[in-house]
Amino acid sequence: MRYLAIDLGDKRTGFAAGDDVIGLVQPLFVAEAATRAMQLKASMKAIDEYGPDRVVLGMPFNMDGTEGPRAKLVRAFATELEAAIKAALGAYTRVRIEFQDERLSSFAAEEKLNRTGRTHGEKKALRDALAACAILEDFLQAQRRAAGGDQ
Repeated sequence: MRYLAIDLGDKRTGFAAGDDVIGLVQPLFVAEAATRAMQLKASMKAIDEYGPDRVVLGMPFNMDGTEGPRAKLVRAFATELEAAIKAALGAYTRVRIEFQDERLSSFAAEEKLNRTGRTHGEKKALRDALAACAILEDFLQAQRRAAGGDQ
């Protein structure tokens, strides 16, 4: 199964792709997307280009596990994205939306970037795509655990 992960941000949205066969996850791109319309357009572009079976949205839970205002924004985005997917691909499309806890995904991305020797600008350009990678890696690991394949 092919997956597309989205790290939805106020100014930039990161995208990563992977699959559950070999478990490879790779950053795709970061879209400068400051409005909901821009976020939807970038997301549909990624769906069109990559052709995932599942879209995994990072869910910004609070550190205590509760949902705050950001989580409500992500859920609203998911509803709009689902409608856009159905409009573009048909009501019976195989593409489904899932959520994955994104707590500390930006921290994980920053940790990876700190070891690269890249400039601040280069890091900024990659950070959100690497956060999407962390979200997808966590999602795939949770799927393996649920299937009993990774204890």
